[in-house]
Amino acid sequence: MENLHSASTDRLFRAILSLGSVGECYDFFEDICTIKEIEDMTQRLETALMLDSGANYQTVSEKIGVSTATISRVNRCLRYGSGGYRRAIDKLRDEEST
Repeated sequence: MENLHSASTDRLFRAILSLGSVGECYDFFEDICTIKEIEDMTQRLETALMLDSGANYQTVSEKIGVSTATISRVNRCLRYGSGGYRRAIDKLRDEEST
């Protein structure tokens, strides 16, 4: 992912971090992404949440409607990736428990 790091990508991420509400995120992502891209990202996060809670591939596939290839990729990132899913999941769960 080193080739992903650039001033332009930094600017994109700073723009996302600057958004102050879920509503602002909806507006921004509806402008910058296709509906399919948003749906795909949503499904990947839901897949990570389910896998982290102990769900098996079949359950995830049936509930979310993703392929086993996508589930496998998310699982690999969740277990061996850069920790992005882990940080997001932990923060979401902390937020939901308060």
